[in-house]
Amino acid sequence: MNARPVFVLFGSSIVQYSFSNGGWGATLADIYARKADIVLRGYIGWNSRRALQVIDKVFPKDSAVQPSLVIVYLGGNDSIAPHPSGLGPHVPIEEYIDNMRKIAEHLKSLSDKTRVIFLSCPPLNEELLKKSTSTALSEIVRTNETCRLYSEACISVSKEMDIKVVDLWNAVQRRDDWATACFTDGLHLSEEGSNIVVEEILTILKEADWDPCLHWKAMPTEFAEDSPYDLVSSSGQYTYNPSEWIYHRKLSWE
Repeated sequence: MNARPVFVLFGSSIVQYSFSNGGWGATLADIYARKADIVLRGYIGWNSRRALQVIDKVFPKDSAVQPSLVIVYLGGNDSIAPHPSGLGPHVPIEEYIDNMRKIAEHLKSLSDKTRVIFLSCPPLNEELLKKSTSTALSEIVRTNETCRLYSEACISVSKEMDIKVVDLWNAVQRRDDWATACFTDGLHLSEEGSNIVVEEILTILKEADWDPCLHWKAMPTEFAEDSPYDLVSSSGQYTYNPSEWIYHRKLSWE
């Protein structure tokens, strides 16, 4: 039996929160439950500068097992306006581009079979975000316009480095009620917003010319053979193999 593929989700809070309350990471873990391990490496508040500092620790080149897929989200915190003190997560867009380029280079060097998908900055609901921000924090200036600029920068780097990218800024806004439906607090993704991320990722995995294909329907199901220990039919004459059952899902993913 071949080693079970590993998919790693790496980035800031949109990654860290992706396993909570219908998040996109949790949905991927369900879809790939018998096909691949979904590993969470999310770090709330991080920017591309901090991620680059630890990239070789999170993804060591000498690891015995390298991921089959790495999905990266960074940029939302980079896009926050600079604080007068010089502290905080802001990273100038030119440096952000360079950091993402270096992150892509490192991930692509892990193995010939390691694939990479970048997620660009989604839009945000500025009014809702202002209401939900803690008063314990200094004013955090985030705008939809800067999200667009950093999203476009991420897409540009992805094309330059020949890696796949999800244009979240535009994908989310294809839904008419995106500003109210896609966020929990104006910034972090609701279940509806997360479903958009999953749909975009699965589209890439289905269409990518990768060998092996990493789309869930193309991957073997682990321990899928029939067994006398499966659930017994009402007639008592045979068993039902449940390894491919997906009836429990709210959405039928393609």
